Amino acid sequence: MSPQADDVDRIVDAWRRERPDLDVAPLHVLSRISRLARRLDLDRAQAFAQHQLEGWEFDVLSALRRSGAPYELSPGQLIRQTLVTSGTMTNRVDRLERRGLVERSPSPTDRRGVIVRLTPTGRDTVDAAMADLLTRERALLSDLSGEDRDHLAATLRDLLAPFESESAPAQG
Repeated sequence: MSPQADDVDRIVDAWRRERPDLDVAPLHVLSRISRLARRLDLDRAQAFAQHQLEGWEFDVLSALRRSGAPYELSPGQLIRQTLVTSGTMTNRVDRLERRGLVERSPSPTDRRGVIVRLTPTGRDTVDAAMADLLTRERALLSDLSGEDRDHLAATLRDLLAPFESESAPAQG
């Protein structure tokens, strides 16, 4: 049984009709990845909104949570984890601090530095958001067998590898 045609199939067919001189086969894979990424971003935004979080807030809080007890990082480490500029991170930490989700303290190793620490409220918030996100994402993958999920993850890892370095941070 052949799969039902989707929007990408129609787009590819239209390009083949209009530009038969081009090999549009990559669109079958990459357009689906692009469309899926947009839908996942929207779904994640809904999951985070249920916990009164924006995506960027979840990124910062989850970087702190993944760091392990006592759940603290320097602003430089947070910048590397979340791939934003120093000015952006300062603004983000300010906003999270006002919400009581993080706190700043002087660095014990650098007189000019600070440490950003997850508060108990921040930890509860990110833990609840992460649990909800995983429930949603498990449901999205529920029609795939374990073997299919493993194969898909490996294939996507191979596809993503050229864009990432070993020092690139994990997101999510």
